[in-house]
Amino acid sequence: MSAPVKMLVTGAAGFIGSHVCEALVARGHAVVGLDNFDAFYGRTVKERNLKGLLANRAFRFVEADVARDPLPLEGVGAMLHLAAKPGVRPSLEDPGAYMEANVTATARVFDAARRAGIPRIVFGSSSSVYGNSTPAPFAEDAPALQPISPYAATKRAGELVAIAFAHLYPLRIICLRFFTVYGPRQRPDLAIHKFTDLIARGQAVRMHGDGSSERDYTYISDCVEGVLAALARTEKAADGSVEMLNIGGGERVRLDRLIALIASALGREARIERYPDQPGDVRLTDADLHRAEQALGYRPRVGIEEGIRNFVRWYEETHGRQS
Repeated sequence: MSAPVKMLVTGAAGFIGSHVCEALVARGHAVVGLDNFDAFYGRTVKERNLKGLLANRAFRFVEADVARDPLPLEGVGAMLHLAAKPGVRPSLEDPGAYMEANVTATARVFDAARRAGIPRIVFGSSSSVYGNSTPAPFAEDAPALQPISPYAATKRAGELVAIAFAHLYPLRIICLRFFTVYGPRQRPDLAIHKFTDLIARGQAVRMHGDGSSERDYTYISDCVEGVLAALARTEKAADGSVEMLNIGGGERVRLDRLIALIASALGREARIERYPDQPGDVRLTDADLHRAEQALGYRPRVGIEEGIRNFVRWYEETHGRQS
C-alpha cells in the first residue's frame, strides 16, 4: 500500500468494522468511523468496541445513519462500507427495514463516493448470497440467484448496485463475501458467542437440525487481512471495475463439532436441546478461496480449534469465568 490516505469506515462500531479501523490506524491512516448504533444489539457493546480507537488522535467518530445522513467525506481517499443491518433470522420479521439499511444505504454510499470523486470502495457482502442451490465449494462466478432470506437478498442486491455503479461511473469496487466471521468482540447473537455464553453458564444450547449442517468460519484477523488486501487492490484496479471475492476460513465445520469444540475450550459439558431447522438458514457454506488467493494473496491462517480457544479466552476475560 502506498502513502497512507484518509479512510471512511461505515459500521465502525461493529465487530468487523472496529477491528478494521484499528488495523487501518495501526498502518498510519487517518480514519473517520461512522455508525448509527442500530438497536439490533446493545449500544454499550459497540461503545466498548470503540474504546481503544477513541483514545487515538488518528481516529474520529461520527454518529450517523448512512441511509439518511450526509457522509463526512472531506479529505477521504477511500471508503470501506461495512455498515449493515445483520442477521438472517431477524430479517424474516422486518424485511423492509433490511432493504432500507442494506440496499438504499449502499446505493447512497456509492452515490456519495462518485459525487465526491472517491473511486476506491470495499463493500462488505456475505456468503449468504449463495443460498442453498450453489454447488460446494462456492465460487464467485456461481449465479447466486436464489437467496433464501431477505438478508441474503439485500446483500446480493448491494452487489448488483455495485455492478451498476461500476458500469456507469469511474469507481473501483471490491465486494467481499464474508463467511461467518468470529473472534473477540463477535456479535452476541451469533452462534459461537451465543453457544459459548450458554455453555459457560450451564444452560442448554438450542441446536437446530441434527448437527450435520456445516459452516465455513473465518477468524477475525484473517478477515481483516482480506479487507486490507482488497483495499490495497483498489489502488491499482481499473476505473469502472467491480470484483466479487470470498473471504473464508478454508474449512467446513459441522455444527455438532463446533459445539463440542466450544465445550472443550470451556472445560464444560454441553447440554443440547434439539429443534427443527429454521427457515432462512442454509445447510452449508463453503468458500472457494482460489480467486481471493490469486487476487489478494489471501490465505487464512487461524484454524477453527485455535480460533475457538482464542474466542473463549476473550469471553472469559471480558465476562469472567462462570462458576
